[in-house]
Amino acid sequence: VQLQASGGGLVQPGGSLRLSCAGSGGSLDDYAIGWVRQGPGKGREGIACVRSSDGSAHYADSAQGRFTIARDKVKNTVYLQMNSLKPDDTGLYLCATDNFGCRSLVIGITTALSGYTNWGQGTLVTVSS
Repeated sequence: VQLQASGGGLVQPGGSLRLSCAGSGGSLDDYAIGWVRQGPGKGREGIACVRSSDGSAHYADSAQGRFTIARDKVKNTVYLQMNSLKPDDTGLYLCATDNFGCRSLVIGITTALSGYTNWGQGTLVTVSS
């Protein structure tokens, strides 16, 4: 399966964006799908993940209550709705399949990304006034 992220852009603090992760060459329903952020000069960290087994969603503490991950089975797409954006949310957002079923976010180790594969190219989000 191939993934392509889109929907990034420039937004003011407090604003919202919806990112899309479109799949091709396979059904995203067969995979746990995660969103990962790489901030300027920082490493990658998991932000949100949705399981394939039970459809449960899991979030990093920084995203909890502000971001929502959801599947659209018809469009073979996973969305990340981001509200109340902060400058610290700035970064490149990538989506990927997670062979470990969102385990890194379940246990709260957002940098444990060894199970992530099929990385898309990413989309840039800039939160600035």
